[in-house]
Amino acid sequence: MVAKRIIPCLDVADGRVVKGVNFVGLRDAGDPVELACRYSASGADELVFLDIAASHQGRGTLVELVRRTAEAVTIPFTVGGGISSVEGITELLRAGADKVSLNSAAVRDPQLVARGAERFGCQCIVVAIDARRRLGPAGGWDVYVKGGRENTGRNALAWAREVVALGAGEILLTSMDGDGTQAGYDLALTRQVADAVDVPVIASGGAGTIDHIAAALEEGHAAAALLASLLHDGVLTVEAIKQDLLARGLPVRPLLADRGVTPATAGSLH
Repeated sequence: MVAKRIIPCLDVADGRVVKGVNFVGLRDAGDPVELACRYSASGADELVFLDIAASHQGRGTLVELVRRTAEAVTIPFTVGGGISSVEGITELLRAGADKVSLNSAAVRDPQLVARGAERFGCQCIVVAIDARRRLGPAGGWDVYVKGGRENTGRNALAWAREVVALGAGEILLTSMDGDGTQAGYDLALTRQVADAVDVPVIASGGAGTIDHIAAALEEGHAAAALLASLLHDGVLTVEAIKQDLLARGLPVRPLLADRGVTPATAGSLH
């Protein structure tokens, strides 16, 4: 059985990690390189680094910060925000990212997903989907772009299927309704998307307890859980989460210490 992953998320604006509620009310949560090192050493399976202001401000991702962060960690590292071309993908991969996450640019130019997958492989291309529950009897979820500021009118489930057909190797699925609330992931959204595509889906938005994380991985059928506030604020640790998931019978990768990895050898894992 494929191991479930625990992935800390570093949302970055103006060179600092930030966290908000429902994509607004941002507060400072620390230095991105410092936090990345902490999570890498603590046994996180991967990291996601999102420059959340890049698309809205019409600029590229902060490449130098990406380079410094990638040099400091020993685990796979995904970078997103402001990527709008194959050249932009190339620059970030050369800076040390293992994968790139496309969001607004993928909606604007879906063939960017295909071009990126063709050149670098599907495993390098993650499509981030920010979804908000649609009001009214029809239900469903709309796809938002530009840091959650613009409703595209696209159906989240249909969009997930489309980008996977184009070559996306993974979906980063964020519930805008749950983001930062710590009220739990949107299990219906996560499960429907996970069941509709044949690539891993990362659940994001709403984790408040270990029970929420387990529910996303079990009931939500997610391959991984993305976490921010709970880890940034020290409410939970990666070690505690993994120990709990193991006790529930969920497959997770062992912590570095359990694999006999020391700080001197950890660098070879990246």
